[in-house]
Amino acid sequence: MSKTKTTAGCPCGGPSLAACCGPYLDGYRDGTALPPTAEALMRSRYTAYTLKNEPYLLATWHPSTRPTERIIDPDESLQWLGLEVKSTLRLRQRKVDQAADADQDYVEFVARFRVGGKGQRLHEVSRFLREPDPSLGGTPRWFYVDGDFPTK
Repeated sequence: MSKTKTTAGCPCGGPSLAACCGPYLDGYRDGTALPPTAEALMRSRYTAYTLKNEPYLLATWHPSTRPTERIIDPDESLQWLGLEVKSTLRLRQRKVDQAADADQDYVEFVARFRVGGKGQRLHEVSRFLREPDPSLGGTPRWFYVDGDFPTK
């Protein structure tokens, strides 16, 4: 994948694509750059959605929940507008209530987008697992598993 303007901010809100999500989008196949945290993976997945990078999204989706059908319609008039990572007591409490598991994490976020001129928002609490990846010789990496959609 070729990088777009690297001087502009990263779609996820980082300083630039090259200094933020770009290395993950470029290095996921051979493991040269893997997101070190669930939040970094979530941010890079948001960036992949903005760039319509379906191969990255599928590769970072846990095999147990990975869709088999297309997830991006290249002809859809969808415009991503911004990402806000939320830090809430509810999310921290959920993590405290679980048995300590460094290989599972949750990230709550709100992504804003526009479809056909109408603004919308996606509010999700995503679940991530860190597991060995057989395609990388067993190197552990984070995967998106699924998400819940809070009502408030």
